[in-house]
Amino acid sequence: MSAKKKDLLSSAMKRTSEWISSQEVSSDVTVHVGEASFSLHKFPLLSKCGLIKKLMSESKNDSDASVIKIPDIPGGFEAFELTAKFCYGINFDMSTENIAMLRCAAEYLDMTEEHSVENLVVRAEAYLNEVALKSLSSAITVLHKSEDLLPIAERVKLVSRCIDAIAYMTCQESQFCSPTSNNSNNEIVVQQSKQPVVDWWAEDLTVLRIDSFQRVLIAMMARGFKQYGLGPVLMLYAQKSLRGLEIFAKGIKKIEPKQEHEKRVILETIVSLLPREKNAMSVSFLSMLLRAAIYLETTVACRLDLEKRMGLQLPQAVLDDLLIPSYSFTGEHSLFDTDAVQRILMNYLEFGVEGVRLSNNGVDLGSDMERVGKLMENYLAEIASDRNVSLQKFIGLAELIPEQSRVTEDGMYRAVDIYLKAHPNMNDVEKKKVCSLMDCQKLSREACAHAAQNDRLPVQTIVQVLYYEQQRLRGEVTNDSEALPPQPPPPAAAATVLPPKLSSYNDELSKLKRENQDLKLEILKMKMKLKEFEKENEKKSSSTAMSSNHSSPISTASMDKPPLPRKSFMNSVSRKLGKLNPFGITPGRTKPPKDRRHSIS
Repeated sequence: MSAKKKDLLSSAMKRTSEWISSQEVSSDVTVHVGEASFSLHKFPLLSKCGLIKKLMSESKNDSDASVIKIPDIPGGFEAFELTAKFCYGINFDMSTENIAMLRCAAEYLDMTEEHSVENLVVRAEAYLNEVALKSLSSAITVLHKSEDLLPIAERVKLVSRCIDAIAYMTCQESQFCSPTSNNSNNEIVVQQSKQPVVDWWAEDLTVLRIDSFQRVLIAMMARGFKQYGLGPVLMLYAQKSLRGLEIFAKGIKKIEPKQEHEKRVILETIVSLLPREKNAMSVSFLSMLLRAAIYLETTVACRLDLEKRMGLQLPQAVLDDLLIPSYSFTGEHSLFDTDAVQRILMNYLEFGVEGVRLSNNGVDLGSDMERVGKLMENYLAEIASDRNVSLQKFIGLAELIPEQSRVTEDGMYRAVDIYLKAHPNMNDVEKKKVCSLMDCQKLSREACAHAAQNDRLPVQTIVQVLYYEQQRLRGEVTNDSEALPPQPPPPAAAATVLPPKLSSYNDELSKLKRENQDLKLEILKMKMKLKEFEKENEKKSSSTAMSSNHSSPISTASMDKPPLPRKSFMNSVSRKLGKLNPFGITPGRTKPPKDRRHSIS
């Protein structure tokens, strides 16, 4: 027993002894209620309590008939103290704090009209109907107090009456209640979600236990309360009931098993009550629930439901919403739960994009796709520095990003560069796979300048970057030359004088030509490096062949034959670089898209 409860017990027994001693008649019965003992008189109790009358009649033949034990009275010794005062006619205050306890104790002790007129059951019912259930805050308080008085509170219909009164009054107070059917309307939901209104009674509901809270919300919807109006109420309840979970930490801090189970039940119930309308809940709130679901290890269905909801609203998300910790004790797992984000993106591609296409609500699909593309590129850049992110996982996430959402490849290049830097032990084949995620034709000039000097990139990727940048400059020069209007021949006297506009244009043209020559020089240097690299490889191969000649006999005819040229990728790149068309793509053609960029599997 806690110290506070001991103090209440001693004070209750002291008060009882004081008003019993004032009766000037010695007590003739002792009632044990739990750990408390009350020395009372039989007559006041027998005149109003049917249970005590029954117990005393059954114990007439016992040796100690003056002792009665009532261990299970609702409300414990506090409730019995008030009922004893009522039997003695001592005044006390009925309130919303004690009316539930009094009503259940009166039912338990059988204090009905059969034993006395205006008995405690009738008095308690009158207070409930005339006072307690007439205001919303009082009804919530009575319901909250009834949660510790089950099952007798259910038997006297105290819980159901409180729930019905709360549902009725909330529908009267709220703007989300309508007598019409609860059909989903996406346009209304979007407008309401931008300005969520938290009614004054929503905070009062957070004191309820999750089962009572759920029954109240169901009763409200049965009376016409719009489901999307439950969003602010659920947010308040979740924030208060899930307080204490370290869901933003990188590891799991174990809590008591009982407390963990209670919070798991709360979370799963909240998720089941979430509105089905799109945009009824913010993505940040859904992300918080998903973190808690992973932390508490809820059911798979609960987590998948949250991931689907986030996928439908992915264009509204920010980077922090996707940085969901993996909550792993070992260092072998990645810091963030990439599997959950991958499923969220797949849900967006499967349901979110298709839903926008089918609906006619003025949403720009292209802008949504661009936002999602930038968001996922930023996410890739964030997780790329984690050494535990595997190559398959990184490539799988990158390939899910729709190609039409990527206006430029700068974001993808940034993520690729960070990944290469964090994984220095990758071989050339793996580096090529990573670099194939970006389209070098879509890199900006700044990104091209950085990539051309990036030692972490494979040589083939650098050559592609230089080639496409040269093609871009050549196209700009050609377009500018075609756009220049024909000028009439200048007069002989002014043959050396050029108009200001033409002079500035010629300066720009000469500047572009110089840049073009510089690029050609860079490509020539790259070609020379490739040739030197090939010569070194040929020397190594020839020395290997000579050493093998001493170990195994070779025919004279084969020795007289000249060595065949090695057909390597370097040779082919070198020859094609000489033609300034290293990939066999004409300037007017674009690189065909890869099928895997559209894969969602």
